[in-house]
Amino acid sequence: MCSEDKKPLFRDLTAEDPDPEVTEIESFCFNCHANGITRLLLTRIPFYKNVVIMSFSCEKCGFENNEIQPGGAYAELGVRWKLRVEDPIDLNRQVVKSDYTAVRIPELDFEIPAQSQKGEVTTVEGIISRAMAGLSQDQEVRRQQHPDAANQIDQFVQRMQVLKNGEKPWILELEDISGNCFIENPEAPKKDPRCERSDFKRTTEQNNTLGIYMQEEVRTSSLAGALSPCDPELNSYERLAADEVLQFRTNCPDCNAPADTNMKITNIPHFKEVVIMATVCEACGHRTNEVKSGGGVEDQGVRFEVRIANREDFSRDVLKSETCSMSIPELDLEVGGRALGGRFSTAEGLVRATLEQIKDAPTLQGDAPKLAKENLERFTEKLQEVLEGKRAITLILDDPAGNSYVQNLNDDPSTFDDGLKVTRYERTYEQNDELGLNDMKTEGYEAES
Repeated sequence: MCSEDKKPLFRDLTAEDPDPEVTEIESFCFNCHANGITRLLLTRIPFYKNVVIMSFSCEKCGFENNEIQPGGAYAELGVRWKLRVEDPIDLNRQVVKSDYTAVRIPELDFEIPAQSQKGEVTTVEGIISRAMAGLSQDQEVRRQQHPDAANQIDQFVQRMQVLKNGEKPWILELEDISGNCFIENPEAPKKDPRCERSDFKRTTEQNNTLGIYMQEEVRTSSLAGALSPCDPELNSYERLAADEVLQFRTNCPDCNAPADTNMKITNIPHFKEVVIMATVCEACGHRTNEVKSGGGVEDQGVRFEVRIANREDFSRDVLKSETCSMSIPELDLEVGGRALGGRFSTAEGLVRATLEQIKDAPTLQGDAPKLAKENLERFTEKLQEVLEGKRAITLILDDPAGNSYVQNLNDDPSTFDDGLKVTRYERTYEQNDELGLNDMKTEGYEAES
């Protein structure tokens, strides 16, 4: 098939695409035990992600069922959210839950286990309302057959109603081993004052729940014949370091169509070797660029403070790794390392990429609370002033792994640059733990633990 005929696997439903590709499968009906039809449609929800819409219908008994499943990949790490619901606006926060999201309310000792509900896009109030509706279901029958249990449920629902009315502060906790869970920040782009996010490394059991198996598990399981490690001689570092661009097949991160990723190892003067990867999708036109360090974690973390006041300051080369966070104190902006990913750009490129990501935020174009939308619009105006040279800022890059770099504008890198401050520091235990260094055993690893 030529490139002009290629279409994304996941695409928007528009008038320009009147015939979406719908897959029909004959399926068993759980209502009348006859055969019905399941229809699958791969599409995308704007500003969210790719999804698979499934619709079942049985012509014999009329039974119907609809379901949505995520069509994207699992995140590398699991995620935990802790929201302190103290203001009425917190009840309107948009929440994205996947099938693997567990919900907890410590004040009520209440928990909705993972995989007990289907994924949905809702609000904090919607989570409470759905839980109350589920508990109140069949209460009339329960009051006749089990009056004591029905009375306890009524009391519990009343306690949930108090939280829903915002009569007292409470805490909402979400944990998702797939990493596909999100709570909206109404104060964006400022740091969320009442919500905390933390990532965690999945356990072996959690990986297996998601269908992810390590190489050692594959060798000792029935999957050993289907999967095997590649020959290290064919993919050695020396071969990669040769003066050539390697290409391998992958899937587009946007529409999931087959695409090619180009990879090249290059050397950044006065720094180190890095791996540059670029993916171009012929189906949807999506482009991604990513940079990873060619070496390991440095002995110390590094913090760069870059003063940007004129056009020359914008021209600095910047290597930002995926472990490097970025902040602009003058604009109250703080973003984590994964927000922009790893990239080799300039100071202007980082600011412009931040502006483009914020412009694509759903609060600027969706039906989110007006407060967040106005805040983001004012913030984008300030960022535009920075790019036009009308506003001076300090760009702070903090990389605990030490794998980031900012160019010194002087000809001699050892001389002082008054627009750049570089600070090396010892990592904390928490930073080492996030990088996985605390779990590494570099001596005596041959012995059984």
